[in-house]
Amino acid sequence: MSRRAEKLSEEIKRELSQILQNEIKDPRIPELISVTNVDVTRDLSYAKASISMMADEEVKKNAMIALDKAKGFIRRELGRRLTLRSVPEIAFFSDASIEHGVYINQLIEKVIKSEENKRKNDGV
Repeated sequence: MSRRAEKLSEEIKRELSQILQNEIKDPRIPELISVTNVDVTRDLSYAKASISMMADEEVKKNAMIALDKAKGFIRRELGRRLTLRSVPEIAFFSDASIEHGVYINQLIEKVIKSEENKRKNDGV
């Protein structure tokens, strides 16, 4: 990826996060939503935004539909906030990396507690 595309990806990620948190009022979009990554094509005409949210599958599905419906508004807002000749077309993709990280942390905590309990019982 070119340096310009990398820089634009970061700018879009930052602004998109702000838009999702503060501008979109659709009740289908949960409060705990974050933009984990944005990849812009070399020609800067398309952007893939990875979206992560802490919610069940039905809520996620509805949120992705709501984001898809709000693409025009989001693109206009990005155009207003960023100084670009043309704003990339945005595609949203669900990203489960944050949920996966939380799950891994829970597993690690279980193992640590289990080990602590085992040491206590062996020591008694």
